[in-house]
Amino acid sequence: MSLELSPEDALRLHVLLAGELLAVRLDEGARTLHALTPKGEASIRLNPVGRVERYFQRVRELLGGHALGSPGGYPVHLRRWTRMGQTSQARLESLLKLGAPEAVMAVAHAPELTDELARRVWWAGQNLAPPEIARAMLAHPAVRAGRMGRTLADYLVEHLPFEADPIAALQSVRVVLAAGLLDAEQREQLWSKGKRRPHYLIGFLENLPDELPPEPPRALPGKLPETPAARLLARCYSGAGQSYLKAAELALEKPPAHEAVYLLLDLLGRYFAAGRDPGALPVPPAEAVALDALARLSQADAEPILTRTTAIGAQMRRHLEPLFASIIGHLAVLRGGS
Repeated sequence: MSLELSPEDALRLHVLLAGELLAVRLDEGARTLHALTPKGEASIRLNPVGRVERYFQRVRELLGGHALGSPGGYPVHLRRWTRMGQTSQARLESLLKLGAPEAVMAVAHAPELTDELARRVWWAGQNLAPPEIARAMLAHPAVRAGRMGRTLADYLVEHLPFEADPIAALQSVRVVLAAGLLDAEQREQLWSKGKRRPHYLIGFLENLPDELPPEPPRALPGKLPETPAARLLARCYSGAGQSYLKAAELALEKPPAHEAVYLLLDLLGRYFAAGRDPGALPVPPAEAVALDALARLSQADAEPILTRTTAIGAQMRRHLEPLFASIIGHLAVLRGGS
């Protein structure tokens, strides 16, 4: 015999579902259903009959039947569709009415996400993984351009000191800088923190390579030819370029895990891409060699090392020391060192 809701709960839930519902959040610990409506928030204190987890499953079945016409809650076929990005706008709205964590995460990652849906997801996902949800949603252009963009960016910056996983922290820095929603003071504070947490600097190298707080520039040698390599040299010698080189050195000294290494090497290879075979540049041979070597960098340089180890942190960096020492040496040459 199937478990039925208590008469009081059934009445309250049916009254709630008879109105306009935007999202649902279930708190089994507090035995409460929270609802987001056009008029604000509402909550229903539930009175479980029998086992609490089974009772809440019955509540989810009721929500699923109302939102999707599926009495089973969040159907298996919908899990497959949402993961493949095959979900309509109307379906996304319905998923947020299920009180199902997986449905909330699916909407957060959906390509069709809008600013309004992001607002509902942010409300519905409070008890899930807010940093992961914020990163996923801030990657959407519609969210960046909407009201939720700044809210999510501010949250990720404020949460950074509490993020124990350095790769998750790196992803947060990357997404907030890519969104371009931080003010000058926030960017400066984040840049300063990168001196103690060099993996933050990778986000700056990726998204603001020519807008970094400048170091003293170097004087360009003689008259440069009109070539891509010469323009790259001028870029490196500029105040922002010298800052880029210094930040890259710091980031190479303490990458926390494989993902950071791969990303960093790819970024350096793209930045210096025009430096292959610099030829007629009027620079010392060591600088020409540095430009050419850095232009050929990619994650492939680290793969033979990292595919043979699961080590992270200091132990991983010991394996990479011969490779990184050479790269840091080339960067130092372009900063005017020997």
